[in-house]
Amino acid sequence: MSTIAPTAPAPDRTPSSPRSEDSRLKAILGRWETLILALIALVFLIGSGISSEFLTGESLTTGSSDFTEYAILALPLTLIIATGEIDLSVASVLALSSALMGYLWNQGLPMEGIIPICLVAGALCGLLNGWLVTGLGLPSLAVTIGTLALFRGLAFVILGDESVTSFPTGYTDWAFGNFAGTVVPNTIVLFLVLAAVFAVVLHRTPFGRAIFAIGANREAARFSGLRVNRIQLRLFILSGVIAALAGILLTLRNSTAAGNVGEGFELTAIAAVVLGGVSIFGGTGTIGGVLLALILLGGIQKALNLDPDISTYWVNIVFGILLIGSVLGPNLAARVREARRINSRGTRPPRPGRSAAPQSGPGGEGNSNA
Repeated sequence: MSTIAPTAPAPDRTPSSPRSEDSRLKAILGRWETLILALIALVFLIGSGISSEFLTGESLTTGSSDFTEYAILALPLTLIIATGEIDLSVASVLALSSALMGYLWNQGLPMEGIIPICLVAGALCGLLNGWLVTGLGLPSLAVTIGTLALFRGLAFVILGDESVTSFPTGYTDWAFGNFAGTVVPNTIVLFLVLAAVFAVVLHRTPFGRAIFAIGANREAARFSGLRVNRIQLRLFILSGVIAALAGILLTLRNSTAAGNVGEGFELTAIAAVVLGGVSIFGGTGTIGGVLLALILLGGIQKALNLDPDISTYWVNIVFGILLIGSVLGPNLAARVREARRINSRGTRPPRPGRSAAPQSGPGGEGNSNA
């Protein structure tokens, strides 16, 4: 007659156990956003050492206002890059919107009619990009490099080398003013509203899940029933509209329309997206990470600009180093994790309660007991 041995009590796996708390802490510390927060704290510390004006309300107003257009351009780029594509023409669409705005104002059109026309022009630019990428199957990198030059050239054709500065003060005062008497610019409030909308769309809707699915595996997304080309076409159109909006805001904030505005803006916006944790290969990323990256880059720019002994070229140098590091860092970390996983799998002892597989002896046969 056989007897059944009493079952050992299961180990405590409740969320309050020290092991689970340690796991959560390690997960938080291991997040990319935690590293960006640490860099933000370091930049704010260094910036306050460079100048006593760094942490003042006026510095916050001017610094955030100067970074508004970069931040707005980064929002649609986050969605496009999350699908594994890219749009390098956003700054040229911004310039085209500004030039068209100045031209139409010189023709006597009211501002209430000019702004919708500029937004439609931006949508058409995005439609061209999207059609070339999704309709003809051309690589987005090559397409948007070409349209970068095309749209910038059209901006100079429309307005030439002149600039227009006689915009209505009601619009320019709003674009240059602060929200409800605070130190927060009106344009930053508009950006935060747009960021909230983009965050909900990307992280809380089926459309956002489709974006990540396309970036993770395009063919699998297509076989699962997603209309990949239609989704990407919409993203390029959205990118054109938002870039045109950024051109309108920049024109009103500076009270100047010109064809040469926004040169190099696309590189800073892309740097913010990639530094924020959005994989350049698609499939991963968060709007929150991009917001933290924008704060980091804006703080660096403001800190360096406050020191008269530091050349403005250092801003581009630092941004370039951070962009390279944001691409290189996650890849190195992934390789280290993979190496550790392989090593742990090769040396993992057999689980309790299971017999180990027979080991081959010198004669090539395993030892077993009857």
